This record gives sequence, structure tokens and C-alpha cells, in this order.
Amino acid sequence: MQFVLLGFSDLPQLQGLLFVLFSIMYLIILIGNSLIIIITRLDVALQKPMYFFLANFSFLEICYVSVTLPRILVDLWTQDRSISMLDCATQMCFFLMLGTTECFLLAVMAYDRYIAICNPLHYPLIMNHKMCIQLAAGSWIIGIPVQIGQTWKIFSLHFSDCNQINHFFCDITPILKLACGDTSVQEVTVYVLTMLVVAVPFVLILSSYSKIIFTILRLPTARGRAKVFSTCSSHLLRDDEPCLAHVSMLKEE
Repeated sequence: MQFVLLGFSDLPQLQGLLFVLFSIMYLIILIGNSLIIIITRLDVALQKPMYFFLANFSFLEICYVSVTLPRILVDLWTQDRSISMLDCATQMCFFLMLGTTECFLLAVMAYDRYIAICNPLHYPLIMNHKMCIQLAAGSWIIGIPVQIGQTWKIFSLHFSDCNQINHFFCDITPILKLACGDTSVQEVTVYVLTMLVVAVPFVLILSSYSKIIFTILRLPTARGRAKVFSTCSSHLLRDDEPCLAHVSMLKEE
């Protein structure tokens, strides 16, 4: 069975412009994150857990956009928006797995900052190289079996003759809309898993940063508070991204 990704099909006059814009966006993401990975690997001063996780996050961002953007570019260039069921399922599965990884990796990064700020004397012992690898590996692996199972259940459904996916890539909500029969069980499963993927890391992040903020407020000087807070600001900004993405998906349902 073949699906058709409608994407930007309603904007035929802008196909060329969109291709250029998405190509530039993709190159910027690839180059920017690749530079972060290279610099953190080569600079001895950056051989610290914080930058190890940052490099992991940069690699994750490369993988994340590579799941969707290349396909969008191909569709814009060739005007052939058809995609096989296997390719569609593969794209969805990787998108969900990487989304889960992003949530838990952000929780790990928050935990790293918590140990560094709240337990600085024990930081080198707790966040040793082995622990960093285990935390990073756990973040990458944790979503694999769950999301493979969820993808398999969704694509085991029977689909109607209308095979047009009103989206830019194979996402859960537009795929379920094409399914025949009662999909309430799958919808509830998606809702529960999404809430868990968002809620568990969010609680860990909230707990870590609550303790960090409490520790910062106890510092005697404003300069010291500003210096410590600056090490966490980038994490705070990044922490909202996956949560907002998952919540928006729930709203679509």
C-alpha cells in the first residue's frame, strides 16, 4: 500500500522557494550541530560531562531533522509525494524514538547540572565517564522497544482507500485518521505513552531545577548567582521544546 504526503501540495507556486529555504535550514542544522560535536571532542577544556551530553544532544538534533527534512526536500524536488507503508512506518518509528530520547536526555542534562551545582565536591565521583555513558545510552535506548511496539500496532490497522496523509511526514494523528474501524484503543495508548514520555522527564527536570534554584538563591553574592544560573540557562530554554511538541500532538487528537 502507498500513502501520499500532501505537505505543501496546496502551494504549487512556492515549491522552489520552499525547497531552497528547507535546504538552507537543513544545512545550518547539520553544520551547526556538527561543529558543536567536533569542538567538544577536540578541545581538552571541554572534556566534561556537561559538554559530553551537549554533543549527544547535537547528534540527536541531526538525527531528528534527518528523519523528516530530507523526505520533505525530495517531495518538493520531484513532486512525487507517494511513500510506501514500510517507509512511512520506519519514519514514524524513528521520529517517536528520537522524540523519547530527546525528553530523557534533557532530564539527564538537568540532573548533571543539579549534581554540579548542589553537590560540587562529589560531582567528579558521581558523574564519572562510565556514569555519563550509561545515562546517555539509557536515554537513547529507553524509547526503542516502546515506540517499535506502538508503531507496529498502528500499522497493523486496516486503512481506507483514501491514502492521503494531510501532513509533511508520517505522524501518528494523520495516520490514525486514515484507519478503518474503531481506533479508540490505539488513541488511548498513544495518549498514555505520550503523557509518560513527557511527564517522567518533566518531573525529573522540575525537581532538579527546583533544587538548583534553591541552591542559587542561597549564594551570598549576586555575581555568584548570575554565574551559576548562566550555566543552566541554555538547558532551561531547550527543556521546553520536546514537551511542547508532545503536548501539541495531544491537542491534535
